[in-house]
Formats: sequence, structure tokens, C-alpha cells
Amino acid sequence: MIVAVPSRSSFLSRSFFVDCFFNFNKFAFIHKHPLTLCRFSISRRKICNANRFQLRPPFPADSIVQSLVFAISSCTSVFYCSAIHARVIKSLHYSDGFIGDRLVSMYFRLGYDEYAQRLFDEMPNRDLVSWNSLISGFWRKGCLDACLNAFCRMRAESDGQPNEVTLLSVASACADMGALDEGKFIHGVVVKLGMSGKAKVVNSLISLYGKLGFLDAACQLFEEMPVRSLVSWNSMVVIHSHNGYAEKGMDLFNLMRRAGVNPDQATMVALLQACTDTGIGRQAESIHTCIFRCGFNGDITIATALLNLYAKLGRLNASKDVFEEMRYRDIIAWTAMLAGYAVHACGREAIKLFDLMAKEGVDVDHVTFTHLLSACSHSGLVEEGKKYFKIMSEVYRVEPRLDHYSCMVDLLGRSGRLEEAYELIKSMPVEPSSGIWGALLGACRVYGNVELGKEVAERLLCLDPSDHRNYVMLSNIYSAAGLWRDASNVRGLMKERGLRRNPGCSFIEHGNKIYRFVVGDQSHPRSEEIHTKLEELMKRVRGAGCLPKTGFVLHDIDEEVKVDMINKHSEKLAIAFGLLVTDSGTPLIITKNLRICGDCHSTAKVVSLLEKRTIIIRDSKRFHHFADGFCSCHDYW
Repeated sequence: MIVAVPSRSSFLSRSFFVDCFFNFNKFAFIHKHPLTLCRFSISRRKICNANRFQLRPPFPADSIVQSLVFAISSCTSVFYCSAIHARVIKSLHYSDGFIGDRLVSMYFRLGYDEYAQRLFDEMPNRDLVSWNSLISGFWRKGCLDACLNAFCRMRAESDGQPNEVTLLSVASACADMGALDEGKFIHGVVVKLGMSGKAKVVNSLISLYGKLGFLDAACQLFEEMPVRSLVSWNSMVVIHSHNGYAEKGMDLFNLMRRAGVNPDQATMVALLQACTDTGIGRQAESIHTCIFRCGFNGDITIATALLNLYAKLGRLNASKDVFEEMRYRDIIAWTAMLAGYAVHACGREAIKLFDLMAKEGVDVDHVTFTHLLSACSHSGLVEEGKKYFKIMSEVYRVEPRLDHYSCMVDLLGRSGRLEEAYELIKSMPVEPSSGIWGALLGACRVYGNVELGKEVAERLLCLDPSDHRNYVMLSNIYSAAGLWRDASNVRGLMKERGLRRNPGCSFIEHGNKIYRFVVGDQSHPRSEEIHTKLEELMKRVRGAGCLPKTGFVLHDIDEEVKVDMINKHSEKLAIAFGLLVTDSGTPLIITKNLRICGDCHSTAKVVSLLEKRTIIIRDSKRFHHFADGFCSCHDYW
């Protein structure tokens, strides 16, 4: 019998693919030419590998099995997977080429957990590979209970003992789901089975305890390891950074280098994240140098993380340099640069970058537009923001999400178009989030719209009664309007519900250390010098015509007390300290945990002119670059 070779288009058709499993004539072609199936209907990147599917070569010699193995690894829909499953039932055994285990894994990957479970239960001969396919499938789907249940079933029904793959999956599931007690149980099983010396298993336990905040247990496991792999060191750097001990993570990296262990991509990304948490610029420069020395300067993932780090540290020019040096830029790199422009309020630059993305054919997505609209919002580009919000769906087929609406409400609110922002919220096709109402409430505070602010605050307190910021903003609106009794009632309600406002504080780096200041701070060893410098500075600032804006002191107290309080705000103390300890011409980079007040904003502008210094202040919303008496935000923040 002569079998006609199908054309490429018919081969790729759904009907042919399914018929080949039930029609002998069509299947004969695949039987004789299994590689053709791979070439035309299978993405080579998806061909299963030994680690992922736990193959145990050699394969059965039958080419039908080989063809089906290739087909399973490339499935993109449950329809095709079911067709292959049917062919297996008709002609093969589940144990041939471990094809049953592969089908279980594929059903999980396609999101059909119930099918995977039913197939597993129907398999007559289940070995360790079969159990691992089920357990790892439940872990990847985030089903902790099902994963542990399968693990317990395995121990009860199977004669074999769990191996590294089994324990790695169960421990990782416990870590992902925050299940400490279950994780301790798995740790006990590891000890009982004598697998405490298996590096991969111990690494998973280190990650488990680290993610759940038990650093002492993680460190003990690490110290007891006879041989520490690169993954072990990386895990320790990551968990210390994750738990707020970024400096310890940096120290561990130095120990790793002394131990002769060479870093990899994961090490560098973890280090850059740790440096982001410490906020120390010199560390960033040191890591950058290390990246070059280790030959990672061409790695797109590391370069993007470095770009992002410099932007968060206030060094936008360094971010641009890293971006320009990239040989290849993926969508993540483009978006990171766009985000950097947005947080530094460089709206025009963000728009130019977006136009360049479109020109080079980069596929923009909803994240791209979130940062673009945010850049327009922080720069006061109202018409441009409205334009891009419109073409987002009309041209790029990106439907607006909550983040996009939030940016637009913020954009309109900052420009004083409160009613237009309110109408946009009411026209939304989805229920507004607390972030959207919060953006409008912030605008009401800036422009003193008490009535609208009260209405918005009521909605916010219903949506999120546990967020102290909503009470603080409403109280500030009342205080600014002189409604002290209403402000006191709001603060009383906040206290009654057990909510506390975060105290304002500012941070500045000097000598590889971060210094923290609060209002009227006297804790620094050089406190007397700092306050003397600040008094001298404020006299010059007031003498230059910048009068104190006591309206930002939202307390019913005497005017003199207000002036004294506002003159000792944390960012002013940080500026005075920076001028004391740094050389002339060195930019001052300060981080504030709350939004900068109007008086400190005006003071920073005048100080930048008087001292001929660049002052960069990052508040809770964005960066402000002060130079020659001006701010990059153009007083629009």
C-alpha cells in the first residue's frame, strides 16, 4: 500500500494530527518518519529532557513509542494530549518509555490536575518515577495538601523509598505555601532516611527555613554541610536579603569568593537585590566591577537588574549607560529603563524611549503602558497621558487595567482636574480599587477639596479599613482646612482601630553606612554639629526669601512652635549632615519614607542654589532632582 506524504499545511492541521492516532495509513507515515513529526509539529525547545521527565534510558526500540514521546513533549492543548492518550491505550502499555508518567506530567502542565490524578490511579505498575511525576505536578500547581497526600500515599503504598527528587518537590511545596510544621516533618523524614548529606535536599530545606524567617535553622544546616555548592551559597545570600539582612548577604558573598567558589548569574542577581535593599551606592559600584571581572557584562538578566538598581539608588545616568551598553535588549530591559524614567519624572525621555520601542518593533504590553502613563503623571504631561491611554487599546490592543486607570486618576488629580478624575472613576468598566480611590484622595489633600475628599475617604475606609494612610490623609485634609475637631475625630477612630502612622524618617549614605534621621533627631554622635549647621543653613534660606510654610504642620499649635518643628524635619537634618561630611560638588542622595512636604521641597531648591550642590531626594512616590534652585518635578508632585 502506498501512503501519500502529507503536505506541510495538512500535516500541521488538527484533523490530521488526531486521525494519525486512529488511522493506520496515516499513522504509518509517523511510524516510518518520527523525526518529521518532531520537525513540523514539535517545538524543539519543548522536547523533554532527562532531568525534567526523569527518563531512564535506553528507550524501547519501537519507533511508535519514540514518536509518541516526542508528541507528548510538544503538546499545547489537552485535545492533543487526550488523542495521544487514546493511542497509548489502544496500542501500548503505560510503562513503555515511561509514557504514562509523561502523560501525567503533561496533564499537569496543561492545567488538568484531575485528569493527571485519574490517569495515575489507573496505571497498574507505579514506580518511583510515577510517584515523583504526581508529587512534582501538585507542587508546581501550588497544591500543598494534594502534594503531601501523594507523598504519604507513596510511603504507604510503595515499597521504594523517596529519593532526592521526591524530597526536593515536597520541601519546595512547603516553602512556597509557608507551611512550617509540614516542612519540619519533611526535615525529619530527611534525617530518618539518612539524606542529610544530599546537597540538593539540604539546599531545599535552607530555602524553606529562610523563606519562613527561620534564619538560625537555615544557617545551622548550611554550617553542617560537608560540601557547599554554589546553589547553597546563593540560597544563603537570597534568604538573608529577603529577611532584611542584606549586609549579611553581602558578607556571605565575600566568604564565598574566599572559599574559591565562582559566582553565576543567580549569584549576581541576588547580590544586586541585596544592594537594592541596603541602598549603598558604593556597593553597587563594587558589584558592577565584579560583574565585569567575572565576564557577566553581556548577560541581559544581570544587566537589567543592574540598570534597575542604579535607577532605584537615584543614579539615572548610570542606568542609561548600562542600557546603552546592552548589545541585545529584551522587553524586560526596555521596560526597566522606562520604569527608571517614570520614577525620576523624566516624562519626555520616557515618551522618546517608547517611540523608539515602537520603531524597533518591540512588543509592548500592559506593564509598558503602566510605566509610560506613570511617567506622564509624574511630569504633568496631561494631554500626552490622555493620548497614550487612548491609543493603548485602539492601536496596541492592550485593554486598560486597574493600574492604568490609577495612573490616569493620579495624572488628572495632580493637575487639579478632580472632577474629571472622579468622572473617569465612575465610568470604569470594573470596580475601582483602593489604589485608585487613594490617588484621588491624595489630590483632594493637595488641592484642599474637603467635600470630595470626605466622600472618597468614606469609600476608601469601606474598601480597606486597615490602611492607616487613608485616615492620615483625611485627617490632613481636615487640618489644612482648619477643621480641627473633625481631624481629631479621624485620629481618634484610627487609634480606636489600633492603627499607627509610620513616623517620617530620612536616610543618607556616608562611608559605606546608611544614617537615619527623624524630626528633631538628637541621636547622631555629631548631633550638635548637625543642628548648628542646620540653623545656619535655615537662616540663609529664610534670608533668601523662602519663608516657612507652616501650613504643612497639621497641628493646632502656636505659629512659633510650628516654625521650630518644620525647620527640623528629617530631610533637612539629612541635608545638613550631608553638607558636613561630603566634599563640595558631591551630589547628596537622600531617601524619605513618606511624601516630601512643601516646605522641605522649597528649602531643598534654595539650598541647591546657595551651596551649588545637586540634591536628590526620593520620597514614597518618586525622585526629586534639585539643582540651581529648580526641581526636576517643576513643582508638580
